[in-house]
Amino acid sequence: MTFAERASALPPSQGDGGASVLRSPATIRERCANVLAAADAGRTAHLAVDRSKLDACAAIVADVTRRRYPSLAVPYHSRWRHFEAGGVDRAAELDRALAGRGATDAALARIDLAIVSVLLDAGAGARWSYVERETGGRYARSEGLGVASFRAFVSGAFSSTPGDPCRVDACALGAIDGAALARIFQATDANPLVGLDGRASLLRRLAAEVAGRPSAPFRPLLERRGDVAAAEILATLLEHTSAIWPNGLVLGGVALGDAWPHPRAGGSGVSAGYVPFHKLSQWLAYSLFEPFERAGHRVVDRDALTALPEYRNGGLLLDTGVLALRDPADATRRHAVGSELVVEWRALTVALVDELAAHVRSRLGRPGLPLACVLEGGTWAAGRETAAKLRGGEPPLAIESDGTVF
Repeated sequence: MTFAERASALPPSQGDGGASVLRSPATIRERCANVLAAADAGRTAHLAVDRSKLDACAAIVADVTRRRYPSLAVPYHSRWRHFEAGGVDRAAELDRALAGRGATDAALARIDLAIVSVLLDAGAGARWSYVERETGGRYARSEGLGVASFRAFVSGAFSSTPGDPCRVDACALGAIDGAALARIFQATDANPLVGLDGRASLLRRLAAEVAGRPSAPFRPLLERRGDVAAAEILATLLEHTSAIWPNGLVLGGVALGDAWPHPRAGGSGVSAGYVPFHKLSQWLAYSLFEPFERAGHRVVDRDALTALPEYRNGGLLLDTGVLALRDPADATRRHAVGSELVVEWRALTVALVDELAAHVRSRLGRPGLPLACVLEGGTWAAGRETAAKLRGGEPPLAIESDGTVF
């Protein structure tokens, strides 16, 4: 079944539209399917689709997955993988720091860490790296950002409570500026990290929204008995964090977050014409699966969430020919995050990675492999490796980023 056929079977969007519709993973798939259908019909302005390249792309992903996880016990694509950089078990270090806390309180601390660390991760640039004093290891890109934010968390950089460093609270976040983040990330003119001010602004916006701890809205889910649906985790995130995103798009008085207009988005009601992605929020939701599971909850309906539309997954599709620029000169230009080309690229990435995942599962002989594990195995790693071979790690499209989306 193609992505478009799968999306056509989803429940229809609410007729009155609105920002709430744009928070639904079903709407993400629906709107991305509309853009894919337009591309299939040759009605997109910037990108063309070649499904004949999907299986070869899947072969690359499957090979990378087997190399990284020979037993095919693939974990989730989450922030916790970056805390394992260099083979260091930092999660065990955190466990020791949280010893003596109950399951809920320990989970809240892990959620605090995941939230602030994910919000600080939106691309590092090719020239930045971080040296971990505790191990002497040097880390770049997402691993470096993850290790640096972990070290800041356990040292109390995000806590205003003396004697309790392993927490995040609004008072501490509200005091963070670009200079503070530069110190945390060891950023200098000679070691530049893109988007410091944007990231600091995001944390201050979060402080204004949560008032207390970012993890607090998850306490009811943690204290509830039984399973927790992945969409519930995402809904809680979006309900309490949508207003922190700086793109300025508002619908019905509600901030849209990572949602953008595209002429082929379709839809009905006042939300028509917008494609939601909620990329960082969805990656954060994936990163909260493990704290919930550690607290004794089973996370169900995990594939309700979508592929992450960022430059590794999307770059893999371009680099393997599944997607092609209609104007090759676009590869030499810089593009705004909200440009039609970038929105189109991201929408097609969400749609096509779902189709690609089916090929990958077949090649691995794992029909039930969750999408979050396909991404980890997986599409993200294959995208990074392919970019490294072709361009030294740079993505195939240059994006003007403020550190809050890419």
